Amino acid sequence: MKPLQLSPETALKLSQKLNVPLEQLMHMPQHILIQKLMEFEKEKES
Repeated sequence: MKPLQLSPETALKLSQKLNVPLEQLMHMPQHILIQKLMEFEKEKES
Protein backbone atom coordinates (compact mmCIF):
# COMPACT_ATOMS: atom_id res chain seq x y z
CA MET A 1 0.00 0.00 0.00
CA LYS A 2 1.46 3.34 -0.98
CA PRO A 3 1.49 6.29 1.43
CA LEU A 4 -1.26 8.88 1.19
CA GLN A 5 -0.74 11.56 -1.46
CA LEU A 6 -0.89 14.62 0.78
CA SER A 7 1.02 17.85 0.75
CA PRO A 8 3.21 18.36 3.84
CA GLU A 9 0.96 21.22 5.02
CA THR A 10 -2.18 19.10 4.70
CA ALA A 11 -0.56 16.15 6.45
CA LEU A 12 0.51 18.37 9.35
CA LYS A 13 -2.94 19.92 9.73
CA LEU A 14 -4.63 16.51 9.64
CA SER A 15 -2.29 14.98 12.18
CA GLN A 16 -2.94 17.89 14.56
CA LYS A 17 -6.72 17.83 14.03
CA LEU A 18 -7.05 14.09 14.46
CA ASN A 19 -4.43 13.98 17.21
CA VAL A 20 -2.45 11.32 15.34
CA PRO A 21 1.35 11.23 14.94
CA LEU A 22 2.44 12.31 11.46
CA GLU A 23 4.12 8.98 10.68
CA GLN A 24 1.00 7.06 11.64
CA LEU A 25 -1.14 9.37 9.51
CA MET A 26 0.99 8.77 6.41
CA HIS A 27 0.66 4.99 6.73
CA MET A 28 -3.04 5.03 7.56
CA PRO A 29 -5.30 3.43 4.95
CA GLN A 30 -7.30 6.07 3.12
CA HIS A 31 -10.72 4.68 4.12
CA ILE A 32 -9.76 4.86 7.80
CA LEU A 33 -8.56 8.44 7.39
CA ILE A 34 -11.86 9.40 5.74
CA GLN A 35 -13.79 7.66 8.53
CA LYS A 36 -11.83 9.59 11.18
CA LEU A 37 -12.46 12.86 9.35
CA MET A 38 -16.19 12.14 9.22
CA GLU A 39 -16.24 11.36 12.96
CA PHE A 40 -14.36 14.61 13.59
CA GLU A 41 -16.94 16.57 11.55
CA LYS A 42 -19.82 14.98 13.48
CA GLU A 43 -18.23 15.91 16.80
CA LYS A 44 -17.72 19.46 15.56
CA GLU A 45 -21.39 19.78 14.59
CA SER A 46 -22.79 18.64 17.93
